[in-house]
Amino acid sequence: MEQILSKSEIADLLKAIREGRISLDLDDKEQDAFLACTPINLFQLTRPDSELFRIPNFDIILDLFCRIYATSLTNLLQRNFTITRVSLESHEFQKFMSDKHSPGAIGILDMSPLKYGALMIFDAPLSFSMLEIMLGASTELGSLHLNRRLTTIELNILKTLLSDACTDLDKSFAQLLEMHASLIKLENNARLVSIVEPDAEVIVGTFMVKVGEQSGQIHLVFPFATLEPLREALKQLLTISTTSQSTWQEVLEDEIQEVAANITALSGNITLSINRILQLNEGDLLYLDYDPNAPLKVLVEDKLKFYAIPGTHNGKKAISLTGVAG
Repeated sequence: MEQILSKSEIADLLKAIREGRISLDLDDKEQDAFLACTPINLFQLTRPDSELFRIPNFDIILDLFCRIYATSLTNLLQRNFTITRVSLESHEFQKFMSDKHSPGAIGILDMSPLKYGALMIFDAPLSFSMLEIMLGASTELGSLHLNRRLTTIELNILKTLLSDACTDLDKSFAQLLEMHASLIKLENNARLVSIVEPDAEVIVGTFMVKVGEQSGQIHLVFPFATLEPLREALKQLLTISTTSQSTWQEVLEDEIQEVAANITALSGNITLSINRILQLNEGDLLYLDYDPNAPLKVLVEDKLKFYAIPGTHNGKKAISLTGVAG
């Protein structure tokens, strides 16, 4: 156990330092080692992975997919799913696939109109957990660790989840191009899957999926050749010119149009003092500044937007718009 100085020993040490009996300077060897360090500019550091696979801003697309797919799984299975991207790395295709001894479900995706496809891999714990959830098991149970491959029937059950992921990939890539991803095939053996040459470079996004006490990983495997045509579009993804022309503006416009607003049909108003309001009783008459022959004022969030006349429709009170306020 490391010895700790007592209070008196600390006081003696500080006194010796002040009197110059103990030097705080580094010896020559330590000084040379310190001066051998290389200065860096923290404001010009590049992300390690940016040079690794040369696809800028691709993490933005994958993070968007996380949010969309988590919502889809939550709505489909009525469980609260969270998906987080944990890594984005470049690998040699054969080496990456050879490490997947028990991959779970491997979905082979067509990424039309992109030339090459992609893979979506559910690891074994996630595959078996999703099967249990889809068959009605509680999420409070721990993750299953079965030492076997998925059966054909189990793969067919999981097919819905991967098909939905294709739709969510389309939404994630929508700001770059109109894509129509689809699930071609499901496999349970990594050795039977080949979408590029064995030594081809692939970009792998790894995601952690959590639901209740269960968790697992999803791997999205994209050949570099699949994403290369999108490199310039990805590079311009966050620029002002692209942002103004991209579908983000359309998405925001569509979402704003769905925002709820209060509409009030105002027949008249009256101004009373607080004292008069406090004296009001049941049966009192209040005279409104209102012309029965004049149209009603229709307010949207307290702003005058339309004029209308009152009436009834199908036995309910209604108003009919007669004009737009200037």
